[in-house]
Amino acid sequence: MTTHREGYGGTGPGALTPDGCAVELYERLRVGEEPEIIAAASPPGARVLELGCGVGRVTHPLLERGFAVTAVDESAEMLERVRGARTVRSAIEELDLGESFDIVLLGSFLVHAGDAEVRRGLLRTCRRHLADGGSVLVQREGAHYHQDLPRERVDPAGYTVRIVSATPRGDGVHQVHAEYEFPDARWTQTFLSRPLDDAAFRAALAEAGLEVAEVLTDDGIWVRAVAAS
Repeated sequence: MTTHREGYGGTGPGALTPDGCAVELYERLRVGEEPEIIAAASPPGARVLELGCGVGRVTHPLLERGFAVTAVDESAEMLERVRGARTVRSAIEELDLGESFDIVLLGSFLVHAGDAEVRRGLLRTCRRHLADGGSVLVQREGAHYHQDLPRERVDPAGYTVRIVSATPRGDGVHQVHAEYEFPDARWTQTFLSRPLDDAAFRAALAEAGLEVAEVLTDDGIWVRAVAAS
């Protein structure tokens, strides 16, 4: 039986990680524009440290584009699905490889961790592994992620994703409930998320010795950060 972290959970077929992620679900989810966004912001053949790689939905397209990827996740079940990359099992905030990378990738809205100390640890890990002249690519929630709920989208692959609710839990943290419905299976996931406006996001980066160099997408979701000058 999986022990979930407080405020986190999930339901549905197959193995669940402590933060409520379902391994089979993430194998089914279609990768979006992330590989193209990352590739456009990275030098050809860059050494990439992917933090929170899951089953390799982004890892595998990056490998196909010629990047050398070190993929990190704390779930052994997730890492078993990653092919072709060097894999490291570790909590991100505890990671210290003693190496530096051209690109450090912090996707999956991880910067919005509900626990501020965890967020600080994540960003310190990014900075600790950043090579001189390198970049940290951060995926943020959209500006209205916690608003106008419930909402849903039907993916071109034929499944439905719903953000059902974002319930305040105190100290600026929301408990988000999401549903994923396929023709033959259904999963739910509940997690804690801390909304960060632009000022709070930049302050969090600065605390870790990072600063925004470039906003990569029109919606502001992908940002390139560098070592603070």
